[in-house]
Amino acid sequence: MTFWKKRTSLLDPFGRTVDYLRVSVIDHCNLQCIYCVPPGSIPWTPKAELLTDAEIARVVRAAADLGICKVRITGGEPLVRPGLPDLIQTLSSISGIEEVSLTTNGTLLARCAQDLAAAGLKRLNISLDTLWPHRFRQITGFDGLDQVWAGITAAVSAGLSPIKLNVVVMRGINDDEVGDFATLTRGHPYQVRFIEFMPIGPTAHRWRDLFVPAEEILSRLEGAEPLTQECPEGVAHRFRLPGAAGTIGVISPMSRPFCGACTRLRLSADGYLRPCLFSGKGVDLKDPLRAGIPLRKLRLLIQSAAAAKPEGWMAKGGAIPEAVAQTMCEIGG
Repeated sequence: MTFWKKRTSLLDPFGRTVDYLRVSVIDHCNLQCIYCVPPGSIPWTPKAELLTDAEIARVVRAAADLGICKVRITGGEPLVRPGLPDLIQTLSSISGIEEVSLTTNGTLLARCAQDLAAAGLKRLNISLDTLWPHRFRQITGFDGLDQVWAGITAAVSAGLSPIKLNVVVMRGINDDEVGDFATLTRGHPYQVRFIEFMPIGPTAHRWRDLFVPAEEILSRLEGAEPLTQECPEGVAHRFRLPGAAGTIGVISPMSRPFCGACTRLRLSADGYLRPCLFSGKGVDLKDPLRAGIPLRKLRLLIQSAAAAKPEGWMAKGGAIPEAVAQTMCEIGG
């Protein structure tokens, strides 16, 4: 009998080691952020068309055999999906998976932070674009800032660390809060991460008006106090205010593109494996999964997605892409 011998790495055509899988578990969201969810009725994917827990686990198991070691759970809003702690526990127990993390808007986090930590979740990214209640409603369509802070408090109590706060900076909407967010790091070990606005979703056609480059974000911070530069972490350039408990990160996909070093694949909630954020739908895994595909052939499909990774949509001075038609909810944040 021939046994599968685990590979040490999954390589794309440019020699990059692909070791990171972002898994969207649902395209639904309980917020309607202006840069993500279009106004009006939203044609969410029917439950029967979403990958089941067992199907997601099967994909992750095959990916781990190929060298994937990090998994991030995304959405939509992943906490909208029932039973998420059980899925995280399953994924955390898969041989070769070293870390399972989660991106959430935090509004539902208070009720399940302890369960998530007990299931094996290692760390959290929480999307938070304003510190003002009225502006939170303007950006998201709902009153929920208190729930986000309750979720952050619960996550800290559950031992989930580090807590990363993701702030999409938009000119004329929240760019005047850069200093306030930075101040949060003085007394708390948060990692506040300022993210450049990207041309994706319903406001993509306005991105040039909303865009605030990383250089401008840093100049505003450095104008108030000198920053100490720290070792980068992933795609974030990190800095620290004098004596601060936490750090400040700047993520600059537009002005300082980093896709040439991308190590990710993205699994959408409806079962497509994307080689790149700006790819088309990608490789269909749902139909083969439901047809009973053997694990060996599932690995081949994952390898085909890695083989389709482009060098990067802005590699070697390429042009800024046209707006992506699908929303981040549909793609998987």
